Amino acid sequence: MTATVDSAERDGHGVKPMFGAQRANWPQFGTYLFILIPFAALLAAAPLAWGWGLLGWVDIALAVVFYTLTCLGVTVGYHRYFTHGAFKANRAVRVGLAIVGSMALQGPILHWVADHRRHHAFADREGDPHSPWAFGTSPVALARGFWHAHMGWVFDRKLTNAERFAPDMLADADIRRVDRQFGLWTAVTLLAPALLGGLITWSWLGVVTAFFWAGLVRVSFLHHVTWSVNSICHMIGERPFRSRDKATNFWPLALLSMGEAWHNLHHADPTSARHGVRRGQIDVSARVIWLFEKLGWVSEVRWPTPQRLAKLAVK
Repeated sequence: MTATVDSAERDGHGVKPMFGAQRANWPQFGTYLFILIPFAALLAAAPLAWGWGLLGWVDIALAVVFYTLTCLGVTVGYHRYFTHGAFKANRAVRVGLAIVGSMALQGPILHWVADHRRHHAFADREGDPHSPWAFGTSPVALARGFWHAHMGWVFDRKLTNAERFAPDMLADADIRRVDRQFGLWTAVTLLAPALLGGLITWSWLGVVTAFFWAGLVRVSFLHHVTWSVNSICHMIGERPFRSRDKATNFWPLALLSMGEAWHNLHHADPTSARHGVRRGQIDVSARVIWLFEKLGWVSEVRWPTPQRLAKLAVK
């Protein structure tokens, strides 16, 4: 998992096309379905919790557990491992990270990795799939850009060409299998909380409320935390390290994103396993990678060094 963007862009016949086949009708319908329905649940969450009291401790506990698990599947798995090769992992960990990342409902793994490698190849320039600066710098253009970067880009039917940006992933039979099983992991991530809620409370109401809170609301909340890194963390925040784009650190998102909101360092040094590198910058994902390394599950972790950070720092 050490392929770089450059190596993913070229073959013996030159640069491959940026886009592959368009998303077909049913997958496009599914994209709308599994983004808008959880979003509607998220909007209804406040009145249901405080107006009707349909929120219990079992729902909260299940939502926190599934949020943490699936968020780390994206941050440690999809992002730092599969996209950037920040460490090496054995087969069981590799497949496990691919499955748990799929359960975040942010798209099949091949699409996610190809999109993100394309983002780094063209960050905040033409070709970036979700730059908030795509339409200009006027107030109207930035409002349009924020919407595009946050979630508008997700509905684009043009798919990033995985043959160009993720050939290493296409060559992995295990990853292709998990990619094809995205529908299965979608069902698991929505139905497992409902099943557990019913078993713990031994009631049908427990099934329904766990499905709502730990299924739909949790999925949508994680969607918007992840998308906020694409939008807010390219518009607002600090830039202590040099990067070729407008990536920033935005501390209010750091804990919810498991360290991804230390986005400026990530764009300055994309393969680094740790994004929060300064005192007080909590990076839960880096701590999980550290634990995996101590357990012997991962190796060759690309930890930042003081010399590297000093070289990247804004003078």
